[in-house]
Amino acid sequence: MITLAQLRMLIERSFSPLACECSVSGDHSLTVKLYHPLSGQVDLVVSGLTMSTLQTAESVTALIEELRYELDSNSLQRPDSVM
Repeated sequence: MITLAQLRMLIERSFSPLACECSVSGDHSLTVKLYHPLSGQVDLVVSGLTMSTLQTAESVTALIEELRYELDSNSLQRPDSVM
């Protein structure tokens, strides 16, 4: 069983130098926020992840891959994006 602290550490390690904030709501859903530790600028927030599905190394790896895809797809992060 993976604890919330372990999950946060794995995500932070995968997205360094970004910081990570993980929180669990009353319905046991997880919210992950990736942000710059100095400026506080938020790059990605994902909510509604089911904690019960994140209990194996494989499921955490899959989550990290999905977060990486979302972060890479986030056009707000790219300086060359056109508004």
